[in-house]
Amino acid sequence: MDNVIIVEGKNDRSKLRKLLHTDIDILCTYGTPGEDQLALLRKQAANKHVYIFTDNDASGKRIRGMLRDLFPDAVHLYTRRGYPGVEKTPLDYLVIQLEKAELNEYINYEALLLD
Repeated sequence: MDNVIIVEGKNDRSKLRKLLHTDIDILCTYGTPGEDQLALLRKQAANKHVYIFTDNDASGKRIRGMLRDLFPDAVHLYTRRGYPGVEKTPLDYLVIQLEKAELNEYINYEALLLD
């Protein structure tokens, strides 16, 4: 089964793209998603194993709740409370979270050397 990670915005996607091979999709909610965006995400993530990686702030928690309802079997990844969001989280910490989610095969470890 294919995997997909859902993040809040394109900066979050860009940050994760530095670490992940292109064979894993990274979708964006583009902020708090409306019904149309949720329907699009459902269609794009159909038949894929979903990972949700939103910021650890009020907006991110709200979006995570919406996505939890849409994808009840999703795996949730978390940033540390002190980081202002996925896009500002250090790459080495992101790797730890991706490894916890057992996404090792998609991680480009060479990106850590370039950071």
